[in-house]
Amino acid sequence: MVESSPGSILEILYTGDPPSGYGRYALRCLTPAQMKSISSTVVSQGITAVVQLPPDTYSDRLPFDAGNRILLLEDIQDPGNMGTLIRTAAAFDYSGIILTGKCADPFSPKCIQSTAGTALSLWIRRTSAYLDIVDDLRKGGYILAAADLRGTQVPSILKEPDRLVLALGNEAAGLSEALLKKAYYRVRIPIAGTKAESLNVAVCGAICMYLSSLE
Repeated sequence: MVESSPGSILEILYTGDPPSGYGRYALRCLTPAQMKSISSTVVSQGITAVVQLPPDTYSDRLPFDAGNRILLLEDIQDPGNMGTLIRTAAAFDYSGIILTGKCADPFSPKCIQSTAGTALSLWIRRTSAYLDIVDDLRKGGYILAAADLRGTQVPSILKEPDRLVLALGNEAAGLSEALLKKAYYRVRIPIAGTKAESLNVAVCGAICMYLSSLE
């Protein structure tokens, strides 16, 4: 977070000795009891940051330069899955994430914990107008690829588009028909169906994002 979004940090809170490398920020020393009272983890690392949330997160306004790879999450409800997908998107250099209004809050405590400090390293938009955004992106030259259990294309095809929107659906219901109808690709990850019916959405997303990042 310090490297990816330094301007968002308002204050560094810590216990014990003052941390090194944070001299440009306001520092505040807390007792272990105070740190425990504000931390959602069982064992705190003894340092945390107070940050300013990006102003357009809960809007349908995309950045002027949205980037070449975007993740779209439709109704992902588990905050652990949400945080893992955000972290994975950052790791594979996705520029941003579009969330539907029914998705878990990307800045809830459990989600933030799962992102491992990557939540501010890419833009996030949470909006019910996501289908309109998809239409605008398609007009702008983006290819929409949907991860679908009934898909017919192999996920290695994800590396081909210059501008990609990768869509992943709800843990139980998958992607809506409205979104699937807009997809140029409908990809399916081959698995041993006799042993497992499907993959966890965060695992599916990691595989797809990795394959889309290959040269």
